[in-house]
Amino acid sequence: MSRLQVVSGKGGTGKTTVAAALALALATEGKRTLLVEVEGRQGIAQLFETEALPYEERKIAVAPGGGEVFALAIDAERALLDYLQMFYKLGSAGRALKKLGAIDFATTVAPGVRDVLLTGKACEAVRRRDKQGRYAYDHVVMDAPPTGRITRFLNVNDEVAGLAKIGPIHNQAQAVMRVLKSPETAVHLVTLLEEMPVQETADGVAELREADLPAGKVIVNMVRPHILDEEAVRNAATAGRRKDIARSLTGAGVSRAAGLVGPLLEQAAEHAQRVELEREQRAVLRALELPTYELPLLSEGVDLAGLYQLATELRKLGVNGENG
Repeated sequence: MSRLQVVSGKGGTGKTTVAAALALALATEGKRTLLVEVEGRQGIAQLFETEALPYEERKIAVAPGGGEVFALAIDAERALLDYLQMFYKLGSAGRALKKLGAIDFATTVAPGVRDVLLTGKACEAVRRRDKQGRYAYDHVVMDAPPTGRITRFLNVNDEVAGLAKIGPIHNQAQAVMRVLKSPETAVHLVTLLEEMPVQETADGVAELREADLPAGKVIVNMVRPHILDEEAVRNAATAGRRKDIARSLTGAGVSRAAGLVGPLLEQAAEHAQRVELEREQRAVLRALELPTYELPLLSEGVDLAGLYQLATELRKLGVNGENG
């Protein structure tokens, strides 16, 4: 099973929520999961109803069965200081570079450096072992940039390795790509059953495959239940059925029932149109030939309890099985 689970998706699809629920689902039965944020939005802290995450690995939740979820908000500047200390032993000289503004230059101007640092930190957590030789974390879940940027974000180390032919930067970039392009990694894409998110998901899968990055699962979020299909609406719209509906409403104690039949049928027709649209989008997703999970829309919104509910749904779907 992949140990680095990267979660991406079009903005508004709930990718951070899915990443957090996935981390909880993977941490069951005593396992340890690290949930990594790379965009600096503190979305994980908000979901888990805790204070802003520092640049350190901090336990934020206990999963069913006693597992633990840790979280880390990666700061590119601090990651660069770690990098300089790890490979060049700069120590206080690295802090001096920060004062001189060299860190800001490297993380905002130099092409790709920021993404190299962010992916490198996550991959280091994947590879890290304790004194007994066991992995520090069973799984690392990354709340990654949106679908439109995900391939470039993950593949930037390949470019860096090509630019720096030798030395620690080349070696580090190659080590990161060995993780990202291996069975240790799976890149999951979150979508909604709507045309634009589904098309962006299809484009994202194509880009991942072209870059030889491991596409994992498609996770359809906020799926609403089907109440009526088109045939039911057509039957209800006939004159006889309209009268039956009015009688049923009257029998239920609804006053002025006849005036409500038209608006109710309009809503039913809109529901049927949505059902047909979702059917079409599911067909597009099936053509991607990737495992697809569906998570329900939570009517009360996603609070901490809702997050645990989504984690339970993911476990039911088998995310913590051998093929996750």
